[in-house]
Amino acid sequence: MFFSFDLINRVKPDAIVGFGGFTNAGVVMAGRMRSVPVALHEANRVPGRAIRVLSRFARRLYLPPGVRLPGRLGLMVRHTGLPVRSEIVRLPRAEARARLGVDPAQKLLVVLGGSQGAGPLNRWVAENLAALAHEGVQVWCVTGMGKGEAGVREFPGRDGTVVRTWQEPFSDRIGTLMSAADLVLSRAGAGTISELVQCETPAILIPYPFAADNHQQANAVHFEQQGGGLLIAENNLGSLRQEVLDTIFNAWLLTKFRGNLRRMAHENCIDTIVHDLEELAAGTPPARHLRRTPAPQPP
Repeated sequence: MFFSFDLINRVKPDAIVGFGGFTNAGVVMAGRMRSVPVALHEANRVPGRAIRVLSRFARRLYLPPGVRLPGRLGLMVRHTGLPVRSEIVRLPRAEARARLGVDPAQKLLVVLGGSQGAGPLNRWVAENLAALAHEGVQVWCVTGMGKGEAGVREFPGRDGTVVRTWQEPFSDRIGTLMSAADLVLSRAGAGTISELVQCETPAILIPYPFAADNHQQANAVHFEQQGGGLLIAENNLGSLRQEVLDTIFNAWLLTKFRGNLRRMAHENCIDTIVHDLEELAAGTPPARHLRRTPAPQPP
């Protein structure tokens, strides 16, 4: 709190926007006490504890489409997605594959475990590399820092061709990986899902079962309902290889998924949020769709 008060006094911000997590608390509360307008953004389908608690101090609340926060009807709520980094854009598949050096004629499965990596997904990859390669599926696995060494391995394919697999602890080429992939296998964090939508990449999501408030399950259910891909529980990894093969070789289904993802990516979240924050900082009255819900009148 002392640091936050000092920061507010030095920087003198026109507005504050918080994206969740306990580190928001001090700055949001200090800003409120200094009469600085506060906005909060929740990317997950289940609002986290920080957003639920701090929302009482906010003048704006950005929530995913269709998500509500009980008891906060008086807030000026704007439904929008999570902004992604500007370098994460969909590239032509041939260009993305050329950058990575993968075989353009073979299928490519990209496996992501989120920012920390996912041990169960890494183990699944290790156990299934040879079988996937036999079917002609290349695998690119981002293991997470400290959870694997970078390297390339080669396996024989069914027709005698060489099928390569790649493993690296970290990647700063997520947009390129997703653009090159036929299918992504991933956890269901809000950031990853936003990147999948941005790159129009179909995915099979394996929610982390111990995420706070089980929010990854809710994220994955919505992604599947919107037609961006499939959801498989972590306790069903035994059937995952067949699910991957059935999906990655189904051209009609992948095309359908991509079309649904293109529909989901229609809004520029950054422009929406920045424009609204500028109005908030300037004290401009909100647009009609942002005005507070009027209190019910007694009969």
